[in-house]
Amino acid sequence: METQELTHLDAAGMPGMVDVTGKAATVRTATAQARVWLPPEVRAALVGDEIRSPKGAVVQTAILAGTMAAKRTWELIPLCHPLLLGKITFAHRFEAEELVLEATVGCTGQTGVEMEALTAASVAALTVYDMAKALSHAIEIRSVRLLGKRGGKSDVGGRI
Repeated sequence: METQELTHLDAAGMPGMVDVTGKAATVRTATAQARVWLPPEVRAALVGDEIRSPKGAVVQTAILAGTMAAKRTWELIPLCHPLLLGKITFAHRFEAEELVLEATVGCTGQTGVEMEALTAASVAALTVYDMAKALSHAIEIRSVRLLGKRGGKSDVGGRI
């Protein structure tokens, strides 16, 4: 099995940002998904494709929070590069007892945007919990995962 080099550690084992100064800027996109299980009390507050809670519109607020989080990923994750994001979009759907949130992030740059997409989906899911906890504290964030990324030297997954 081939050993992979840890890109965030220097020869002395000290952490640092990956040097991307010599890399060409290319179009990069990534999509991440968060799944949030909604207990019956929350599902009962569903009106169309929005959840109404005493705090307001849950899904709309979650999308705004996820968008803001994507733009600030470099401030939250220590070794992420600050990126000029050109695209942040969300899709959401209800599947049985779950709200599925998908964030797609894009930029033209020297490094990928998968951390931004994962941060967007994660914060959107956390915001669902915060906005809907007045209805039930039994809400569960069941998963957050990368669905796919394109651009740079490696593509991953099939959904962008």
